[in-house]
This record gives sequence, structure tokens and C-alpha cells, in this order.
Amino acid sequence: MKNLLIVAIMIVVTATSCKKDEEKTSSNDIGAQINDFPKESLNADELASLKIMREEEKLAHDVYMNLYRKWNTPIFSNIAASEQTHSNAVLTLLNKYQITDPVGNNAEGIFTDTTLQTIYNQLVVKGNSSNLDGFIVGATVEDLDIFDLNHWLTKIDNQDIKFVYENLNKGSRNHLRSFYTQILQSGGTYKAQYLTQEQLEAIINSPKETGSW
Repeated sequence: MKNLLIVAIMIVVTATSCKKDEEKTSSNDIGAQINDFPKESLNADELASLKIMREEEKLAHDVYMNLYRKWNTPIFSNIAASEQTHSNAVLTLLNKYQITDPVGNNAEGIFTDTTLQTIYNQLVVKGNSSNLDGFIVGATVEDLDIFDLNHWLTKIDNQDIKFVYENLNKGSRNHLRSFYTQILQSGGTYKAQYLTQEQLEAIINSPKETGSW
């Protein structure tokens, strides 16, 4: 009975931790923080990364909302709220640098980037198979997000973009930890699909990172 109680508490903490982070983040004016940084010239990698990351954060949000409607599991809606904050932060950068938003008026599940459209379609099909598959899809999305952010952080030097990407990366690491916990508690396993297995294990075996933007 004691062990079951511990597991139940862990599930509740995992499901609500991202929501609490989101509430702390919402208390800050993220847009003002971003705009406080100087506006610097953009290189080709910075421009490409902003367009990709805007849609990639939308992909995470849209996948999780789809899975929340399917399974009614709080972790999906909680992390979707965080992903919306991430997507809005990238939009602030796009507006700051007067770059056309690739999301525009696209509805949920619709993407300008054809590769992301294909990934979204595949993830939604898998995630709708079972609640466990939904958690695995969540881990996959965060795996991809961290992989891409790590890549772009080696290509950029603008202070405001680095500020946003480092915060997005921290959030994604916490999301990955949360989904991985749910996978284990549901009797499943997850192996790295974009990161190396060593990178994945370093994240899941380290404590949740605290602090808002």
C-alpha cells in the first residue's frame, strides 16, 4: 500500500510540475525580456532556425492537444500550455526582426514545413494507439526539440536568440523527464531517437531544472 501511494504521488507531481512552471513563467513579461536585448544582424543559420523552431514548438503544442483530447491525461494539456509559451517567445523574435511568421493563420495540425507536417501526421497516428504510446510520442517530440536546439545553439550568437533557445531547451529537458517517468510508470521503455542514448540518460538521470524565464 505504501509503495502504491508513493507511485500515485509521483504521478500527480509529474502531471502538475509543468503547469506550475508555466504559471511562474506567465508572471514574467517574456516579451519585454527578449526585447531588452540588442537587435543584432542575423546570419543565415539564425534566420533558418527561427522559422523552424517557431513551427517545431507549434508541432509540440498541437500534438499534445490532440493527445489530450484523445486520452484526457493532464500531462498533455499542461505541457501543451508550456509549448504555447515557447512558440510565442519565438514569435516575439520573428516580430522583432521583422521576419514573416511561417505559422500565420495555420490551424492546429497544419504546417508550412513539409518535413514537420509529415512528422506531425506520424506522431498523431502513433500517439492515438494507446496512452503509453502517447507518452512515447511526447518523449520523441522533446527528444527532437532538444536535438535541434542543441544544433542551433552552436550556430547562433545573437543574445536574444540564445536567451530564448536556452530557456526552450531547459523546458524541453524537463518535459522529457516528465514523459519518461510516465512511460516507466506505464510499463514501457524509451530509447533515444534523435539524441544519443548517452545524452538521453544524462538528462533523465539528472534532477528537474527549476527557475522560470
